[in-house]
Amino acid sequence: MSEKVPRLELLRFLRRVQEQQLQQTDRWIAQEEQRAAEQARAERAQPPRDPGWCVSYGIGADRRPIEVHVGDCGMAKHRKVVSQEDARRAIGEGVEPCQFCRPDTALGVL
Repeated sequence: MSEKVPRLELLRFLRRVQEQQLQQTDRWIAQEEQRAAEQARAERAQPPRDPGWCVSYGIGADRRPIEVHVGDCGMAKHRKVVSQEDARRAIGEGVEPCQFCRPDTALGVL
């Protein structure tokens, strides 16, 4: 028994299904917007993290300072964590600032 369903009825059914899918998508969008807004509020509420500072040293007998870095710079090898004042002092004494993380800009030493 195969009954032929009128084409117009099938199209109306398709429209109802698509409306339901669109409503679900709209709910997902609203949830994601709310999550993003909550995350942005949480990030604004936290004080900025002090990245710290480090000085990378050469290898060998003299192990002299080579570059000053922002603490989380991936370019810093053979490093030692230093205070902000020590980082400023090192740059002032001629130790090169890293060209990638730019600690001289972050420290206000130009």
